[in-house]
Amino acid sequence: MSISPDSRVAVVTGASSGIGEATARTLAAQGFHVVVGARRLDRLQKLADEIGGTALELDVTDEDSVDAFTTVLPRVDVLVNNAGGAKGLAPVAEAVEDDWRWMWETNVIGTMRITKALIPKLIASGDGLIVTITSVAAFEAYDNGAGYTSAKHAQAVLHRTLRGELLGQPVRLTEVAPGAVETEFSLVRFEGDKDRADKVYEGITPLVAQDIADIIGFVASRPSHVNLDQIIVKPRDQANAGRFHRVTD
Repeated sequence: MSISPDSRVAVVTGASSGIGEATARTLAAQGFHVVVGARRLDRLQKLADEIGGTALELDVTDEDSVDAFTTVLPRVDVLVNNAGGAKGLAPVAEAVEDDWRWMWETNVIGTMRITKALIPKLIASGDGLIVTITSVAAFEAYDNGAGYTSAKHAQAVLHRTLRGELLGQPVRLTEVAPGAVETEFSLVRFEGDKDRADKVYEGITPLVAQDIADIIGFVASRPSHVNLDQIIVKPRDQANAGRFHRVTD
């Protein structure tokens, strides 16, 4: 891996599309050497070439993959835990265990694995930053969403716990909890059903990936003594996880 010893290094997981990709571009524009990780290496490599970063295959649900990814990093100044997602929208009475398992492995265990592995390097940087992308689902429960909301609650508590455990160390921690952001999120949740995914954003002006990336860029540019603990961001048309103002034709 060719990274200048003078470079500040930012790691972004789940960077092959959406919020992760936009964040990688934003941090690169701020002068970071960005290491992007995800399973879709072809997309990652194209992104890395465009931003002058490094692409490494990463599956946060696979311990060996996380080990291989983190071991080769010479230093880490910023970690953006963006890998995650939802599968399905079923009531508890009809819960699909494989969907729940995937959501917990990706959002919770995956975040734990990559963060645990990189904490020593973040501390060693002298000014580390961990940004974890949770969701408004980390604060609310909504019908048919227990698999995702429970996973996001757990991921958020993991992150918030670190705020105390790393107190006194040169590492800041910021949780960014977005509401409705139009990315591939709903397409993944509904297994590629584009019509169903599009209806999630129908009649509203949702957030876009760059909105979240701009916030992360702002967080990363704050002085080392400034810790933005928690940022909840929703489109104007969204009051909570299940309540929207929708305009119909």
